[in-house]
Amino acid sequence: MTDKTFNVLFLCTGNSARSIIAEAIMNRVGQGRFKGFSAGSQPKGEVHPYTLDLLKTLNYNTDFARSKNWEEFAEPGAPQMDFVFTVCDSAAAETCPVWPGQPMSAHWGVPDPAAAEGTDAERHFAFSDTYRMLEGRISVFTSLPIAGLDRLALQKRLDDIGKA
Repeated sequence: MTDKTFNVLFLCTGNSARSIIAEAIMNRVGQGRFKGFSAGSQPKGEVHPYTLDLLKTLNYNTDFARSKNWEEFAEPGAPQMDFVFTVCDSAAAETCPVWPGQPMSAHWGVPDPAAAEGTDAERHFAFSDTYRMLEGRISVFTSLPIAGLDRLALQKRLDDIGKA
């Protein structure tokens, strides 16, 4: 067992919903063993209000939540990432910055709740469903015996989580 805290970056295009939700979940579920961060390739500049509503309803402190560019995490002095996960299809297709330390990465795409249409209740449900999917994947990830897996086995597990 290791005392290392693993840094995990969640990427999306706008950094207003999915990646922010994943960051919040990681910082709760990770229980100090994992530190979550989020960023976007083309950040919206603000967090979607439904994201903030959902997190507040689930008793998350939302003071951390801000939409930011992924370049922030490739700059000197930025936290070194151990894992980088894309949570939207467009960010997965983009060329990411070179991350110092060669973090492990995987694609964990989920539908964009901000693109949901319908009634207010249906749109809020899309955000709740995104939370459910990300919470399940992050819970599986944080329970992996990371120290006991070689890099290849760990990469397979990360990829499998994204397919679940």
